[in-house]
Amino acid sequence: MTTVMIQYFDGCPNWLEAEALLNEALAIVGLEDVKVERHQVETFNDAVRAGFIGSPTILIDGMDPFAVDGAQPGLACRVYSTPVGLRGSPTLEQLLTVLLG
Repeated sequence: MTTVMIQYFDGCPNWLEAEALLNEALAIVGLEDVKVERHQVETFNDAVRAGFIGSPTILIDGMDPFAVDGAQPGLACRVYSTPVGLRGSPTLEQLLTVLLG
């Protein structure tokens, strides 16, 4: 069973787009029954404890498939490198690649 979580903080709205794309990707790969869990990170200490490196962070079975070496925990908007440039969330195609991995 696949578990999917999106970590976010209210100061960055990009998690809403990421969650919508994630739900779309799950449906495309036949995992529409998987519920995306939400985890709101509220403080810097919460970020350190959770290994939260920015909003949104997507975890598939507890792992961050988009992790970048050297990223530090903190309350910030996360930027993803995509084929169309830097964005506030991965593309649908990137999410599909991760889920089909």
